[in-house]
Amino acid sequence: MATMKDVAERSGVSVTTVSHVVNGTRYVSEEVRLRVERVMEEIGYRPNILARGLRRGEATLLGLVVPDATNPYFAEIARAVADACAERGYAVIVCNSDGRRDREKEVIEVLAANRVGGIFLVNVGVTERDAALFEGLDIPMVMLDREIPGITVDSIQIDNAHGGQQATEHLLALGHRRIACIAGPSQVSPSADRVTGYRQALEASGVVFDPGLVERGDFTPSSGYDCARSLMAREKRPTAIFACNDLMAFGAITALAESGLSVPGDVSVVGFDDIALAAYFNPPLTTVAQPRLEMGRAAARILLERMRDGTLPRRRPVLMNTTLVVRRSSGSPAGGGLPG
Repeated sequence: MATMKDVAERSGVSVTTVSHVVNGTRYVSEEVRLRVERVMEEIGYRPNILARGLRRGEATLLGLVVPDATNPYFAEIARAVADACAERGYAVIVCNSDGRRDREKEVIEVLAANRVGGIFLVNVGVTERDAALFEGLDIPMVMLDREIPGITVDSIQIDNAHGGQQATEHLLALGHRRIACIAGPSQVSPSADRVTGYRQALEASGVVFDPGLVERGDFTPSSGYDCARSLMAREKRPTAIFACNDLMAFGAITALAESGLSVPGDVSVVGFDDIALAAYFNPPLTTVAQPRLEMGRAAARILLERMRDGTLPRRRPVLMNTTLVVRRSSGSPAGGGLPG
């Protein structure tokens, strides 16, 4: 079994430095931390969670609450968070809120009652009015992916508005001007921000924003399917669709195929998330990638720091960048596009 000493020797640092990386007890430079974490993964070093917790009298179990555990995006976030925590000797229990505020409240209260050391939360779209629950909890928490207005907990967010701009600018550059958007739930901040980015990109290019080209889904494939059918039933249909997550993009592509339309020959489709299935769909999906691994690592580091020192300044929000991944679901519009 690999030891901390083995990690130190392979990394070219002291055992004390490795301990600080594992336990988050002192600042270690990003370059050194990444080197130590890479060696830990290579040689299979895992801290003894139970022994350390008993010795220090601290909780080594953390909670992660997601709206929909069946959504591959949230499953990939859970994997990233759990792996990052395991490297530091903590285990993560994943709970599903079913996208319901009452269920989310219940799950968080259960986790707190069972004295988990901290909670990672992807909330269901809680409003400022509902923030009292989180402010009243005496437990470290990091918000992932979504924000709650008025709450002062640590937060890791994606620059969703920029991602919406990237998707739309890509379609504009291909020559599309009638670009539809399949949005997510209005109360969820990433959805609203992605639509904002879509609108800003249109207006920056001199294309008038048409609210009639925005359909609202719920991040499921079936809602993307229904929204695409509605868009294609219009007298003047769009030549491109920006779907605010990959699952809705998959549903939209299925609806287009059933209508006898080809992607991207007749209609281009761009998604958001870059879940693993996106590269293997037919056609492979052009999408906006989120840095899930980096987000999981950052969330783990921030939560563990907060658990050890509750007086640290709040990180709110830490914004992470998106990347456009171009595949075969997007192309130039039939007839060349542009004017109109």
